[in-house]
Amino acid sequence: MTALLGLWPEMQDTCTSLGLMLSIVLFMGLARVVTRQQLNGPMAHAFVLEFLATFQLCFCTHELQLLSEQEPLHPTWPLTLIYFFSMVHGLTLVGTSSNPCGVMMQMMLGGMSAETGAIRLLAQLIGALCSRYCMGALWSLGLTKYHVSERSFACRNPIQVDLPKAVIIEAVCSFIFHSALLHFQEVRTKLRIHLLSALITFLVYAGGSLTGAVFNPTLALSLHFKCFDEAFLQFFIVYWLSPSLGILLMILMFNFFLPWLYDNHTTNKKE
Repeated sequence: MTALLGLWPEMQDTCTSLGLMLSIVLFMGLARVVTRQQLNGPMAHAFVLEFLATFQLCFCTHELQLLSEQEPLHPTWPLTLIYFFSMVHGLTLVGTSSNPCGVMMQMMLGGMSAETGAIRLLAQLIGALCSRYCMGALWSLGLTKYHVSERSFACRNPIQVDLPKAVIIEAVCSFIFHSALLHFQEVRTKLRIHLLSALITFLVYAGGSLTGAVFNPTLALSLHFKCFDEAFLQFFIVYWLSPSLGILLMILMFNFFLPWLYDNHTTNKKE
């Protein structure tokens, strides 16, 4: 009984954090319903939905990062939360990317106009920064013992390897994730969400202790804003250029190199 009473404050803090994340998911969901019903104009519609999606993703990730730094009751607890909330985002953020790399991929593949892409990128940037300042204000309320405003003013550098390795890790994570995103489109929605959530969890498990395995420029900006201020070039290369490089390599491979290799092989067989 004493042991259970000792664990109760930790459980209470965890439940508070989970409640906050689920509340923001419900609130953003309600805002999306109102947006679809009341807002006219495709550009305004795209901007608001992308803003809400990015805000939700960044908000929840801030709180998940905080939970992962606590002493969990079980070592798989943070990964379980990542898997669960990846599914939640997959179910609720349909039609948005919340990731500049996803927008860039659609633009390069001809699935999105440059104007729409620019609107979505602007919405993602504003959503990421708004979520950061919102989290800072929320943490200052001290709802749990881990909610301290000083967190939002400190740089918690997640890069634990040298720059070339960090670049490779983020580029490979972006390459793998967006390759799966592209090729899982024909898979049934329920199964696709589980597959992508499992993939995200695996990538975070594999690269999280090295670079954080973010592979999302706006999410990285929201999580590590102070680090961008203190070491801009390093974080710009690792968290902005590297995921973009992964996208570029993925498109070159699947849309140019592999078709060329297939056509060349077919031609040689005919000869």
